[in-house]
Amino acid sequence: MLKRIYKRSNPEKPENPVPEDKNIDVKHTDVENEEKNESDPDIKKSEPEQVEDDLESTEAVPEMTDSSDANADFGSDETTDVVSEESDDELNTLQKELSELHDKYLRLAAEFDNYRKRTLREKSELIQTAGESLLKDILPVVDDFERGLEQASKADDMDAVRTGMDLIYSKLKDFLTNHGVKEIEAIHEPFDTDWHEAITNIPAPSDDLKGKIVDVIQKGYTLHDKVIRYPKVVVGE
Repeated sequence: MLKRIYKRSNPEKPENPVPEDKNIDVKHTDVENEEKNESDPDIKKSEPEQVEDDLESTEAVPEMTDSSDANADFGSDETTDVVSEESDDELNTLQKELSELHDKYLRLAAEFDNYRKRTLREKSELIQTAGESLLKDILPVVDDFERGLEQASKADDMDAVRTGMDLIYSKLKDFLTNHGVKEIEAIHEPFDTDWHEAITNIPAPSDDLKGKIVDVIQKGYTLHDKVIRYPKVVVGE
């Protein structure tokens, strides 16, 4: 009983205690390892130093990116300003050209409307007074006819009256010729439906008159090579 109490109060030392010399050797090995790490650059640093280096590198990178981003933003702002100024100038130029074209269009439309109204007015006046010049030229012939009739009623010599009528007739023909009116030659000409209007057919007086015009009932005329009245003829068969 007493032995047990004694053992509890004085516990025994372990059977294999760590010698003090061994601890000293461990310290020496740690120092040697540290000296090797410092002398050899290939050996990795301790974990605290490695963490500090990583932190420094990560902090340095954002500073560079921030400066580069700022420069990029500044350059983009300048570019945007230049583009906006160019677009404003171009817009102003286009608006000016549009206003000029609009003014030209309004002026042209007004001028065309005035021209159209003037043309219609002149056309209506021309239709109403188209025969003015023609009537002015034929009035002297009418005067000659009136004088001839007056003299015929008083004259005893019919040959003088006939001569006066011939002069009036020749004057009238000259008037028509001067205005482009010509008589269509029809007598003894081959019948042509483009130039003649047949009234009837009769036996030809001779063989050489078959299919030709043997008589003219009413003369025909052209105005500047356009038929204004077809001659009425009799055709031999």
